[in-house]
Amino acid sequence: MQARIKLLSILFLVSFLALLARLFYWQVTAADKLSDAARSQHKSGQIIGAGRGDILALDGTYWALGGESWLVFVNPQEITLTASSVANKLFSLFEEDSPGRLTELISKSDKEWVPLKEKVTPEVKKNIEAMEIEGVGFEPQEMRVYPEASSAAQILGFVGKNENGEDTGYFGLEGYYNLSLSGKAGYIGQDRDAAGAPILIGGKRSSSAIPGVDLATNLDKRIQLTIRSKLLEGIERYGAKAGSVIVMDPASGAILGMESFPSYDPAEYWEYGDALFKNPAISDSFEPGSVFKVLVMSAALDSGVVEQDTICDVCGGPVKVDKYTIETWDRKYFPDSAMTDVIVHSDNVGMTFVGGKLGADKLYDYLDKFGIGSPTGIDLQGEAAPALRKKGTWNIVDLATASFGQGVAVTPIQMTRAVSAIANKGVLVTPRVVSSTQFPSTTRVISSESSAKITAMMVEAVKNGEAKWTNLRGFKVAGKTGTAQIPIAGHYDEEKTNATFVGFAPYDNPKFVMLVTLREPSSSPWASETAAPLWFTIAKDLFPYLGIQPEK
Repeated sequence: MQARIKLLSILFLVSFLALLARLFYWQVTAADKLSDAARSQHKSGQIIGAGRGDILALDGTYWALGGESWLVFVNPQEITLTASSVANKLFSLFEEDSPGRLTELISKSDKEWVPLKEKVTPEVKKNIEAMEIEGVGFEPQEMRVYPEASSAAQILGFVGKNENGEDTGYFGLEGYYNLSLSGKAGYIGQDRDAAGAPILIGGKRSSSAIPGVDLATNLDKRIQLTIRSKLLEGIERYGAKAGSVIVMDPASGAILGMESFPSYDPAEYWEYGDALFKNPAISDSFEPGSVFKVLVMSAALDSGVVEQDTICDVCGGPVKVDKYTIETWDRKYFPDSAMTDVIVHSDNVGMTFVGGKLGADKLYDYLDKFGIGSPTGIDLQGEAAPALRKKGTWNIVDLATASFGQGVAVTPIQMTRAVSAIANKGVLVTPRVVSSTQFPSTTRVISSESSAKITAMMVEAVKNGEAKWTNLRGFKVAGKTGTAQIPIAGHYDEEKTNATFVGFAPYDNPKFVMLVTLREPSSSPWASETAAPLWFTIAKDLFPYLGIQPEK
């Protein structure tokens, strides 16, 4: 008897523990899943998509907008033909799909709704309808349309799918402003009784979809298309592997145009490699070379360690820095050069003199104020910001090489912004693509007097420097060339260079600052023979469009 009672007690205890475990599973482990299942039995609903906002050019025309497209689906239980017959008919219109994949999808007879193809054009839809295939239907979808195709692709970005299959913006404006462009989806819901019939009184719930916000940009379509065509011509003419052009209003920070090549078509982004999606103008870094000299000279002028007529007492030949010998780019030397001559001749030796007068810590502070080493804050997804070497760790070689633009890295947008501060009387602004975005507060980097001094030096560099043959006579241009060898595996490649020209006009009341950079031009390694003439070729079209007239 005692044994039976003990056995029953054990059975009751085991049963109780099993029941407790089951209750724990229902109420804790599987609570969310069971709740969703219960809701699905007495609630039904439909998500209402919110239209994505458009992206507009400065003149109100479109860079990106929503277009009509269709999702093609099939109800396998309603088709009267064989699955392979339907697949073969549709394959001719779907192009990239295989008949085998379509046949497999259509053969899922236990399903009542099987998606076959997304974002089909109205023309394809019309052709499918003409086939009169039983069981094939359509649902409307929004399609992203880019009227200018590849132009401005890397500044616009594209719309793809996220992990949940939802339209999501990636890169450029589409990525940066994705939440604003996407809007908020709506919902229509209906309660059902135990038998599954809709409850007519008080059983409906709904919320309206809120469409995405349109973005009005500063991008001038004429400027954008001009720099695109000229950049493509320049890359071909000078045999460059790649290139970028940025046009910016130095007073407001408005990006009037930005183009890079190679590029892609955002409407068919899946046809291109991932490497093309990033925008080199904001994501790729390079050693700037001699264009950097104007920032270093600005700092020296503003701090008072040199003046325009200060004489360089080491410019008569190469200079030894630690175990390295610093030479000029063409191995020509100009004894007793004034600081203006150092900029005009793009004299590396003269810049080591300037760097020595300035000192590493003071140079670091000015570069930091110019925004070198920090993101510019431009409203585009994917901006990079190569860091400056930490303050206090610069040795004499670091100081010397940085003074003429080696051993430091910048992005094209950082360099454009920094030179814009010179053009803007010493005040640094944040570059902006969207015109409705409020501009952050500005920062004074150098005095207006220092700005005027370095501007005068840049004017002389255009008129009398190595690129003087490219100058458009009569127009007020301030600028500087930059040729930098490309660092590879700890040393500089003697044959491969990056060529850059940066300038602004008119120099006394600038309407634009423009940076042109070419990667590995093969016709000539020198910026004076590649990037500079390309800059002036573009400027020749910008001058009349922006109302910039020659002096006489």
